[in-house]
Amino acid sequence: MNVHSSKYKCTECGKCYRSNQDLARHRRSHSGEKPFECSVCSKRFTEAGSLVKHSRIHSGEKPYKCHMCDKAFSQSATLNTHMRVHTGDKPYKCSLCNKSFSHSGHLQTHKRLVHSYRRPYHCPYCGMLFKTNIHLKYHVRIHTGAKPYSCRHCSERFTRLEQLKTHLLKSHNEGTWFTCHICQKTFSCSSHLKIHVHRHEGVKPYVCSECPKCFCTSGALKKHLSVHLDYKQFSCYFCDKSFKHKYAVKKHFKKCSSVHGFSVNQSKCHMRVLV
Repeated sequence: MNVHSSKYKCTECGKCYRSNQDLARHRRSHSGEKPFECSVCSKRFTEAGSLVKHSRIHSGEKPYKCHMCDKAFSQSATLNTHMRVHTGDKPYKCSLCNKSFSHSGHLQTHKRLVHSYRRPYHCPYCGMLFKTNIHLKYHVRIHTGAKPYSCRHCSERFTRLEQLKTHLLKSHNEGTWFTCHICQKTFSCSSHLKIHVHRHEGVKPYVCSECPKCFCTSGALKKHLSVHLDYKQFSCYFCDKSFKHKYAVKKHFKKCSSVHGFSVNQSKCHMRVLV
């Protein structure tokens, strides 16, 4: 790097930049500052370009068009990913079974659901096991009754932040509704709107690695994948009988709990998830 390009140096990590503007942009990676705010939903960004791309969600602008079909996209990266539908390109290969995928997210889902059953996080109350600490944290609140998120307008309290946000919208008209540009249906969460629009457009981005079936949500794909697995990961809390599906163990638990003289309403912990 020449002397001119080394003029602006980051005091945190020593990286050098050609302009003070580039350095200021880099410093946000250390500070976490997000100075660019969406005027519609108040989401914040570190880069002005990221805000411009995000704004297309609200405006419905889709400047990137596929030359092989009628689909259009708000971001060039999304168009590039879409093109794999036409080319058949699957650049993401599983290192464990050599299956290939068109999306990196599909590969990660495949690894997590097909190759990994490790659940290292253990509930101290009922023994239920979880893959992540955050899922254990949410689960423990069932036992403790903890509701750390309180409404500033009334006495309502909630176990999760998204529940509070939905309450503020519905009960106090605080926040921003996300509106479908096709049918005008409103949602309290942008991710729910995205799934809803996918259903309008027939978009099913989650592809099964074992068969040609596609799904609108990762949850639907996860539920479907159990069809291809012999592993029965849901075990009854009382009799240890195992099931592939969560709904099946719930149905079984209603009968099994009565045999053991236990009321279903006394506990939400009807199962254990096996490692």
